[in-house]
Amino acid sequence: MSSSLQSEEFYTRFHQQLLESTSWPSLYVFKFIVPSNEEKINTLTRMFQTLSPQIATKKSSNGKYTSITLKATVDSPDLVIKKYKQVSQIEGIISL
Repeated sequence: MSSSLQSEEFYTRFHQQLLESTSWPSLYVFKFIVPSNEEKINTLTRMFQTLSPQIATKKSSNGKYTSITLKATVDSPDLVIKKYKQVSQIEGIISL
């Protein structure tokens, strides 16, 4: 099975879970781990700029990675999935 098909199946299930578990609009917490690179961190935070999120960052003990938590009010599961797909383009990012 192709990875893009697997991804679409994952996002379809995720969309359904979000619909069933959350009332929309809702405060949603996005969590990511990225290499500690200012350009990558700035790219990530700019992707959420329109949502006016609360942002918290924490570097790993060796400073190689940075965890980023963004809390924002989101209108629908569609926007949550759109954001996850958008940030997946950042090299080295891990979505939690």
